[in-house]
Amino acid sequence: MKKLNKKLIVTNYSDGIATALYQEGKPVELSFNRSDSGTLLGNIYIGKVTQVVKNINAAFVEIEDGISCYFSLEKKEQPMFTKKGNSSSICAGDELLVQVSREAVKTKAPSVTSRISMTGKVLVLTYGKSGIGFSTKLRSEQKERLRTVMQPFLREEYGWILRTNAGNASEEQLAAEAQALLSGMDTMIENAVHRTCRSCMYRTPPEYLMYIRNIYSGEYDEILTDDPVIHKAIVSYLQEFQPQDMEKLRFYQDRLLPLGKLYALETAFEEALRERVWLRSGGYLIIQPTEALTVIDVNTGKYDGKKNTQDTFLKINLEAAVETAIQLRLRNLSGIIIVDFINMESEENKNKVMKTLSDCLSKDPKKAVVVDMTPLGLVEITRKREQKSLREKFYEKQEIL
Repeated sequence: MKKLNKKLIVTNYSDGIATALYQEGKPVELSFNRSDSGTLLGNIYIGKVTQVVKNINAAFVEIEDGISCYFSLEKKEQPMFTKKGNSSSICAGDELLVQVSREAVKTKAPSVTSRISMTGKVLVLTYGKSGIGFSTKLRSEQKERLRTVMQPFLREEYGWILRTNAGNASEEQLAAEAQALLSGMDTMIENAVHRTCRSCMYRTPPEYLMYIRNIYSGEYDEILTDDPVIHKAIVSYLQEFQPQDMEKLRFYQDRLLPLGKLYALETAFEEALRERVWLRSGGYLIIQPTEALTVIDVNTGKYDGKKNTQDTFLKINLEAAVETAIQLRLRNLSGIIIVDFINMESEENKNKVMKTLSDCLSKDPKKAVVVDMTPLGLVEITRKREQKSLREKFYEKQEIL
């Protein structure tokens, strides 16, 4: 089997920093953050409860001046109070340690949780729930080995999640990361009771570093950057947390051909932000984000197939299924996605399209679930939502025309 040429590009682009994963010269993931906007996702704060709204079973917690977050009471999480009033339940004025679990999405406020976690390359340390959990992408034999290795690190108040990267990690690497995460968590919890309200106890590093941390090691053969500041930050991060990937890092230097030009980043972003995506057959997709969900409409377009209509529809729908999976990952579309395929009469053809879509989405690093097709050809997909879409990030603080 031919090995793919996989490169991770980090460079300055359009008054921000672009991170792009390329396979065989084509972008498969794009991310963008403006230089003046950091992410809240993963940050840990001492938040103050400003309001408890019983009819939606939630509280609102202020983590910074003017930033109020949604805290679900429905999940019955055990709060970690740093300052508590007389009431036994959560009430206005209480101060508690919380972590941002979801960024603000459209009109929805950020969400916070009291189930604090600290994430490494191969492990996630969780507070409030003991035991060992595993990435669904790990094989049974890998899980058994990892369970044995992690037994000595179990504590009553802490639990572990073994990430996909843990499958190929050595016992020494697992032990070293476990010790580092435990030490960091213990220190933070110990210090929290002495800190003032709205203090940030842990701030997520720049997104491009988190991208390097979160991406599966086998997804890239080389990390390329042409910015000395970014290069220095990546070197520092890799030396401390991922020394095994240091040999993959390369500082690109060519004044005549900048890194962004070499990999046609401008074209990649333009295409990933367009509403229309053409298919090889001449059909096309229309991708339209709305307030509640994303709609993908499949159209026959310029297709001039000579076969009967149903064969034409099947061919376009199969291409659309493959391209839908590509676009979800490329644009980081998440939440509820509705795909309006061209109507087909044959159940066999419908099953072919559904299988193709499911097979392609199974390769997505983010969990994506396909719901059955309706008689009208509508398919619902749910994809795990954590961060804003590429479009939201790119047009942040800009007017979308």
